[in-house]
Amino acid sequence: MRAPGVVHHGTRRRRAAYRRAVLSGAEVLVTVGVVLLLLVAHQLWWTNRQARHGAERKVQALEREWGTPAPGSDSGAESGGDTGVGSGTGGTGGGDEGAGKGGAGRSGRDSPSGSAVNSSQKRPRWSQAYAVLRIPRLSLRVPVAEGVSKAGVLNKGYVGHYKGTQQPGQAGNFALAGHRNTHGEPFRYLPRLRRGDTITVETKAAVYTYTVDRTLSQTSARDVGVIRPVPRSLVRPSYGYTQPGYYITLTTCTPEYTSRYRMAVWGTLTSMRPR
Repeated sequence: MRAPGVVHHGTRRRRAAYRRAVLSGAEVLVTVGVVLLLLVAHQLWWTNRQARHGAERKVQALEREWGTPAPGSDSGAESGGDTGVGSGTGGTGGGDEGAGKGGAGRSGRDSPSGSAVNSSQKRPRWSQAYAVLRIPRLSLRVPVAEGVSKAGVLNKGYVGHYKGTQQPGQAGNFALAGHRNTHGEPFRYLPRLRRGDTITVETKAAVYTYTVDRTLSQTSARDVGVIRPVPRSLVRPSYGYTQPGYYITLTTCTPEYTSRYRMAVWGTLTSMRPR
């Protein structure tokens, strides 16, 4: 008969092994948690800082190449996902934004009075930054590069030009994509744009001004209709245009921190001036 209160060596060893296992598991969990926090910090802070800095340097380089900065070039780039259409864009909007409410305005159908809109621009090289997009309401100044690849364009904090769409000032649709979150997030505040806001696109040859007049707040990521020459949602056909014109389309992901849907902002060309 064992004496009461006596703990044998085997029991103590099992308890010690159990404590070591618990402590080891806790250490692993803490380590995993720290790594995850570092990854989140890298995505939400470091990629933004790095991309914004690089994008601003590229804007300054383009302005030096062109000779003289355009008015408003002292505006800082403000924070603005994965965005592409065909990976898609578009969405719902207010009732006054549907195509049935008048289609494209005169400035959308016709080139601005007295302006010779460039219709034969040289095609930029793939991933080449060749223009600067400015949106005063968003305090945004960001390079525009050819293509919408993540590594070559979007993750650098640039806005990407959809291959196959028109160049600035040309008849048709000048369509762009930009991240809404991380990597500079130039289009983070795209939903703040309102009808009548201006968007300028500067190239070596000219400065083009577009005026926002329609917004699609959500559509499928594969809604390629919003970047066609006459932009019109294939998912929500009441949103878009019915006549040829001079358009700009800005696309990004929605809701924030997801890439499930796309949104689009449309505008029409209202003025052009040579540099």
